[in-house]
Amino acid sequence: MAGLKREIGDMTTLGQTGLTGDTVAALRSLIARRQPGYSLDAPFYTSPEIFQADMELIFGRTWIYVCVEPEVPEPGDYVTVSLGRNSIVILRDDDMGLRAYHNVCRHRGAKLVHEESGAVGNIVCRYHQWTYNLDGRLIYAEHMGADFDTSCFGLKPVHVRSVAGLVFICLAAEPPADIDAMAAAMTPYLAPHDLRNCKVAATADLIERGNWKLTMENNRECYHCSGNHPELTIPLFAYGFGFAPGQMDETELQQAARYEDLVVSSTARWESCGIPSAEVDHLDDRITGFRTQRLPIDQTGESQTLDTRVASKKLLGGLTDSKLGGLSFWTQPNSWHHFMSDHIVTFTAIPIDAENTLVRTKWLVHKDAREGIDYDVENLTSVWNATNAQDAALVEMAQAGARTPAYEPGPYSPYTEMLVEKFQKWYLDRLSAGLASGGLASGDLASGDLASGGLAAGGPASGGPAAGGRA
Repeated sequence: MAGLKREIGDMTTLGQTGLTGDTVAALRSLIARRQPGYSLDAPFYTSPEIFQADMELIFGRTWIYVCVEPEVPEPGDYVTVSLGRNSIVILRDDDMGLRAYHNVCRHRGAKLVHEESGAVGNIVCRYHQWTYNLDGRLIYAEHMGADFDTSCFGLKPVHVRSVAGLVFICLAAEPPADIDAMAAAMTPYLAPHDLRNCKVAATADLIERGNWKLTMENNRECYHCSGNHPELTIPLFAYGFGFAPGQMDETELQQAARYEDLVVSSTARWESCGIPSAEVDHLDDRITGFRTQRLPIDQTGESQTLDTRVASKKLLGGLTDSKLGGLSFWTQPNSWHHFMSDHIVTFTAIPIDAENTLVRTKWLVHKDAREGIDYDVENLTSVWNATNAQDAALVEMAQAGARTPAYEPGPYSPYTEMLVEKFQKWYLDRLSAGLASGGLASGDLASGDLASGGLAAGGPASGGPAAGGRA
């Protein structure tokens, strides 16, 4: 591990200068002026400079969910992912370990692997045929002379970690150590679903026309669900994501109370069967923030499908009970996942630029499940394909509003948007910590005012009053 940290550190150490005092002060002012319980000022959603800070200080320093182990089941299998200017290849080595490398040849910097996924024996650069084995060592470089030391030119490694089959990478020289705590807490919750013995049955890529934080804010609440997600609200209970009791009639209060009783009784039943289900929430008090909880599914109680029945006849792992509700698992900054008895749905949000985000969804079933016999892809994917398209339209609407001079931060519901507030707190804490360390690469933030928001240090933003004026 020390050697890996040293190699990564030599390669990724960020310049400690390059920011003008005005630019640093402007960003810090935006952070300081933010009123808890309110959305962010417009530049956080529109400014290319803040986007670059996000990529450096958030996506460059935290654990990022990128794929699942079943995508690389055999030695030489690989997937690639782009995070900002970084292209990363994740592969299975000859000893069945997971490896991750910067997808860059050590000769003259050519991109090595060009496909999103595939299989290789060795990694060969097409340009001059420099060849690397699966543990990253340079094993062939013709015409370099007798004194050339191949051991000095191996692929540059990236930290990689699997949590019960969910694969995370970290670009930092020193990755946050608290991923160990997340793995310890989450492995018992995820293990019954046996993700490593699943297969990817379907994948969908969708570009949301909005800043990545709007994508995540939208995911962290269901205030919008009843009015926008007719498919999703078939399996989801209306009261599962918060409600304001003072605005409910007697019948609604009774229904909400019955739902709360169902959560308590279901959690007790599942946990008595060795299926961890109780809420664990560390969304805003750890660098590697996460939350999990298993909740009942409506109607038949089996799966997130249009008829609420299992989408795959072959249950996951050794499970025999189809009515295990849905285990939700959220991680900061960019993922959410749903685990049912019969299938798993994983989501990752990858920022493209300040106003576009890739949302990649994968559906997994038991590796022995047979398409057309045990499961139908349309039935498996229909709820979340519809929901993703609806969410993309909502994010685009929010992005359009953030661009307008009339936008100003608005208040969150204390009953339904608590997790949005936790996301914002976590995000601003990580951004502040990064600024305090002085670790932005030269040129990542331009001098002068922050673009698309026009905020000089201490000035007003978003066409509205400062935070103190909204109290």
